[in-house]
Amino acid sequence: MYRETAKSLQGKFIQGEISATSIAEHTIKRIEKYEPMVDAFLCVFSEQMMQKAKKLDEKRKAGKPLGLLAAVPVAIKDNIHIKGEITTCGSKFLTNYRAVFDATVTSLLEQEDALFVGKTNLDEFAMGSSTENSAFKPTKNPWNLACSPGGSSGGSAAAVAARICPLAFGSDTGGSIRQPAAFTGVVGFKPTYGRVSRHGLVAFASSLDQIGPFSTTVEDTALAMQVIGRHCPKDSTSLNLPTPNYSESLSTPINGKTVGVPWHFLEQLEPGAKENFLSAIETYKSLGVKIVEVDLNILKTSIAVYYILATAEASTNLARFDGIRYGVRSARATNLEEVIEFSKQEGFGPEVKNRILLGTYVLCSGYKDAYYKKAQKIRTLIIRSFREAFAKADMLALPTSPFPTFPIGSIQDPLQMYLQDIYTIGANLAGVPAISIPSGFNGEGKPFGLQLIGPQMHDAAVLQFAHAFERKANHFQKIPPLFGAL
Repeated sequence: MYRETAKSLQGKFIQGEISATSIAEHTIKRIEKYEPMVDAFLCVFSEQMMQKAKKLDEKRKAGKPLGLLAAVPVAIKDNIHIKGEITTCGSKFLTNYRAVFDATVTSLLEQEDALFVGKTNLDEFAMGSSTENSAFKPTKNPWNLACSPGGSSGGSAAAVAARICPLAFGSDTGGSIRQPAAFTGVVGFKPTYGRVSRHGLVAFASSLDQIGPFSTTVEDTALAMQVIGRHCPKDSTSLNLPTPNYSESLSTPINGKTVGVPWHFLEQLEPGAKENFLSAIETYKSLGVKIVEVDLNILKTSIAVYYILATAEASTNLARFDGIRYGVRSARATNLEEVIEFSKQEGFGPEVKNRILLGTYVLCSGYKDAYYKKAQKIRTLIIRSFREAFAKADMLALPTSPFPTFPIGSIQDPLQMYLQDIYTIGANLAGVPAISIPSGFNGEGKPFGLQLIGPQMHDAAVLQFAHAFERKANHFQKIPPLFGAL
């Protein structure tokens, strides 16, 4: 059963070939066996999952309509609310916070009869590229348990890569879905900004954050987008547009289309990653796609721009965590000032504190013009560069990450860690859709990912190009050797 996709599981359940109860039982068994190896979850909903599965079996027996994700196990990153469940955001600060409402995404998944498996591990408040910044534990990469699954959505990526569940959801602020997808050899999609509601996602950087799915196939990603890619009146940035039929357009041929590559921007690419990327480009050529060069050299500034804008927004968003309205209050505080000061000292981890300090600094009087306003101007230029590139090409192709996964604890320099996102940040700054799909392995058996970036609102086209590559290259069927049958 672990080899089944979300689409095939849903189909077999609806046809009566398999029960929701047996799916839930199988998922729980895989968690019992493999979760101690990967540490993907912060909590597991075994009892709730079994109860929901029994109700679905009864619903099918009664002949009632079933949802698009009926009986499909899904995992949720622990910065997305499920009503009545703890949302920790990977932080000590929120170990006692129980969500009082559903995120729009989880509400839509519930409506379509998905089975919630549990909440997955993440870098604290989604700040990191390795899931080592979780206050609770680091998650391991199923392809190499000594290595990182990437971050910040490393738990969701590892859960799908280990075939614990066929679908998981994360958030992407600067590459936090795509980079872990590349590191773990799965599909990770960041939709157009506003295509998926952020209502119920704990904010990191509000102008950059976007919820998206992890899956083992592009077909499952399309199915997930069919469910979550809907307008939400509770989110002022939600796009009020019809939901495309993502699944129907997947098999549309891409021969005669154009893929743009920023060759000059990729000059410093590590040899193994470069060889893999060139092979992926040859695959597109064999599909009848024309390759053209585009100029995205301005993306060399993207790391600096991102870490000014994202930390500024984080500083503002995290001001609400003061020990009064949310989260754990310091036990040693004796007055109001100490409640705020000590709660923040004890609740936040070092990476979160670093980013709050940097964000507060760039917003200070005297520095706002020098840093924050200048970064916003360069962001406008980045958006303009993407528009110019899309005037020449239907789709853009880049590596997802300059390197494959790395050993846990091996990167101590924060700047070196930030460079993990050099190829992914641009899509967030421009608000365009982007996907990472498996593109092969290096000599050590570590996965590589190919990134495709499309124009705003062209999410279906991104999935179409990704699906064509997936079927031609055939990397999606590979499963980490340690995570085979029970």
